[in-house]
Amino acid sequence: MSLRSLTVAACLAVASAVGFGGAAFSADHTSSSCFLARDWDGWKSPSPNVIYVRVGPSAVYQFELSSGSNQLQQADVHLVSRIWGTAWICSPLDLDLRLVDSHGVFEEPLIVKSITRLTPEQVAAIPAKFRP
Repeated sequence: MSLRSLTVAACLAVASAVGFGGAAFSADHTSSSCFLARDWDGWKSPSPNVIYVRVGPSAVYQFELSSGSNQLQQADVHLVSRIWGTAWICSPLDLDLRLVDSHGVFEEPLIVKSITRLTPEQVAAIPAKFRP
């Protein structure tokens, strides 16, 4: 076995021991429940407790907030998501969302309660003005 193979095997063993091996590097992340933060491609909010997020060319996820914000409907705000580890977003714990205004005066944390990938039928049912 080469030094490179031993190094890879050792890294995988360590990752597995600390809980990353099976989840962080498996094909499960490519399933419909997870997406890469870099694939986030826009958002809109129909109400203070819901955010629709477009991921890639066709997927739309619904973020349900535990305590929403009336500021989500304002034209001069945007979402900032801080990444604290893996770039995969699979659960609400993977998100550190903040709502900020364009002037840098307003910042509000948003707590995501649930993340749901919507079916094409559910996306079609969203009024056009709220579809990301």
